[in-house]
Amino acid sequence: MHDSQIAAPAPAVESASVGPLIYRQSAWTRVTHWIWATCLFFLLFSGLQIFNARPDLYIGQQSGFSFDNSILRMEALNTPEGPRGRTSLFGRTFDTTGWFGLSGPQDNLQARGFPEALTIPSFRDLATGRVIHFFFAWLLVGTLFVWLCASLINGHIRRDLTPTPKDIAALPRDFGDHVRFRFHHGRSYNVLQKLSYGGVLFILLPVMVLTGLTMSPGMDAAWPWLLDIFGGRQTARTIHFITMLLLVGFFVVHILMVLAAGPLNELRSMITGWYRADPDPAHDPEGTP
Repeated sequence: MHDSQIAAPAPAVESASVGPLIYRQSAWTRVTHWIWATCLFFLLFSGLQIFNARPDLYIGQQSGFSFDNSILRMEALNTPEGPRGRTSLFGRTFDTTGWFGLSGPQDNLQARGFPEALTIPSFRDLATGRVIHFFFAWLLVGTLFVWLCASLINGHIRRDLTPTPKDIAALPRDFGDHVRFRFHHGRSYNVLQKLSYGGVLFILLPVMVLTGLTMSPGMDAAWPWLLDIFGGRQTARTIHFITMLLLVGFFVVHILMVLAAGPLNELRSMITGWYRADPDPAHDPEGTP
């Protein structure tokens, strides 16, 4: 998830078959990119630690053993074959022993939603998980707020992240190019990048923050309208979880596209700011993933 403050390209290198190096990512862009990446890493795994304290999701205001409004439940059950892990999703139950509900070494299986390899800390410690989660949540919010203010002032959002009519018209072609792994390395983002980055920055992250606030009784008392927007605290928790899955999906696709488009060039861009563009200056309508 990176964004660019785009400067004028440097002179082309001596070979016409090799594209010019351009200064594509500003120091501000690179710093916020890595802060966000670090925050989301710790938020994901500390969030799964918190989820394990109650490994189920509900729709509505209330939850508990007397309600049947759960859409996801991870649990351990005693069966004639011994303890087994069970995961129920929208009323359908699956045996997930070793993965969800019941996991760990075969001689020391533990009843827990997600396995210890996917939680921070790995052992059961809800208090530490909450401290880590809230610290990186507020760091993410602060970084996002500063980035938003700066990007509105310098025109970065309008110039680099807002799709133009020309971008929308190029969407089918750009999608086809990505399917065929034909990537264009240039100064600007392509339309798929603009839509995906915009979706993350202006939809998924705000929804993640607001649903997180909705799960706080103190915030509900101060801003009761949050409960009305998200249909209750339990529904907000479910939306929070689904948004997390969408962010993980974005991350996976983002990494795959970086690897396909040229990981060394992409990493150099996000570490030093310098990026190798296509050799033909006229072939510069779009960027890489």
